[in-house]
Amino acid sequence: MEKEAKITSKGQITVPLAIRRALGVQPGDTLLFESGKDGVRVRPVRTESRFARYRGIGNQDIGSGRKAIRRWVREMRER
Repeated sequence: MEKEAKITSKGQITVPLAIRRALGVQPGDTLLFESGKDGVRVRPVRTESRFARYRGIGNQDIGSGRKAIRRWVREMRER
């Protein structure tokens, strides 16, 4: 995918919608520009897991953590 964006006199750019969607970013998110041999890469800075918002919406009977999941599995096998 190739998209263009102009740089303003203040050094600002507007990231095209297709690129924002591909990166999974929203207003207020931070982008990291990495320079390497092959050119410059842009990637979102993730301060927390992108799945963090879904944590805890599953089965309420299962606690969080590995031990709780193992305990739940053992209980299910005993039934």
